[in-house]
Amino acid sequence: MPASAELFTLLTPQDALAKLMAQWRPAVRVEVVATSESLGRVLASEVVSPDNLPAFRRSTVDGYAVCASDTYGASPGLPGLLMVVGEAPMGRPVHIRLGPGEAGLVHTGSMLPQEADAVVMIENTQTVDGGGSNASGSLPTIQLPSSSGYIEIMRPVAIGENVLNIGEDAKRGQTVYASGHVLRPADIGGLMALGLVRVAVASRPRIGIISTGDEVVDPNQTPDSGQVRDVNAYALAAQAQAAGAQAIRYGIIPDRRDLLEATVAQMRHECDVVVLSAGSSVSARDLSMEVIGSVGKPGVLVHGVAVKPGKPAIIALCDGVPVFGLPGNPASAMLIFDLFVTPAIDALLGAQPRRPHILRARLSRNVPSATGREDYVQVNLEHRGDELWAAPIFGKSNLIYTLVRADGRIKIDLDANGMRAGEWVDVQL
Repeated sequence: MPASAELFTLLTPQDALAKLMAQWRPAVRVEVVATSESLGRVLASEVVSPDNLPAFRRSTVDGYAVCASDTYGASPGLPGLLMVVGEAPMGRPVHIRLGPGEAGLVHTGSMLPQEADAVVMIENTQTVDGGGSNASGSLPTIQLPSSSGYIEIMRPVAIGENVLNIGEDAKRGQTVYASGHVLRPADIGGLMALGLVRVAVASRPRIGIISTGDEVVDPNQTPDSGQVRDVNAYALAAQAQAAGAQAIRYGIIPDRRDLLEATVAQMRHECDVVVLSAGSSVSARDLSMEVIGSVGKPGVLVHGVAVKPGKPAIIALCDGVPVFGLPGNPASAMLIFDLFVTPAIDALLGAQPRRPHILRARLSRNVPSATGREDYVQVNLEHRGDELWAAPIFGKSNLIYTLVRADGRIKIDLDANGMRAGEWVDVQL
């Protein structure tokens, strides 16, 4: 059937994606990598704490380990008096024992004596010279800590104050990360704290990308009249990498069915997802529909999405491999990639739904729209006093610098006929 007969039975973006997901069964491949090299990777299975963290009770401050009951009622005017019986060494077991009215010098991170249930900060103590006290009754000045002699306590502490208890950070057997979690810098530290120096993650999906068209040339070339440099293959490859995938560029394919069909067939065998840039609109020279339909079953699922820019997008499934035909205009191609290819990458990674980075801002001018489609408009953000404002950037979808100049974009819903200046909007960065 000619492409024109299939085009623009428009589905919403949500329905178009659902149509693919209903027929596709993505498989997550797993590899084990060094935790130190796992930033941004997706966990292939849940992580269970192998031990308690911390494994021993320790102090969160420099000060004196005490029994909290020995400090009750202490004040600058009537300080409590405790005898210091020793020091808890850093990085080694503590051997001092505390009796009634006794304290032990501790440092941030050092192990607490067994009998201690709180720590008094150094700032709230003072050493006693020769058994005397602060005769003036004024607030004490900070003094060097002592591991013997007597100290005065200027304020009471509660049980557990300035103490990390065993398992307070993570308990043995506790699930600390769910499968599908994307590892952040703090997570690398969390895994290392548990001694997990290697971790099972989802392998990066292979995303094959080609640009099509006789007019497209490599960015290294100087275009002749009527030619343009290949923008999309590189921008889309960067999007794939940002989503956690491995991008494989297969070059530029001219408007020849035999070459395009052979390349797409090769990509289907070698990649987890195939992306074609350009060749998705109605034209006698646009071969994507015919080629995609010939390289695997069931073939084209969707041709035309109720979205602007990017309406002529193609979504297909060819023998278990998703194939996407993206419009040639950069703004359209990159939006369609975000709406459909990125979720496919997430499925291949087994990733939990990712929360987009959203800021609330007020719209600086009216934005028109037609009902029956989702409109995406690029915006700049600017502060006006205490408020954040979004200024729409109106430009044709084939202008790459419309995207370059933007801080984010807003979405106008299907049933809306525009948005008014001053309205609050969600800006996806």
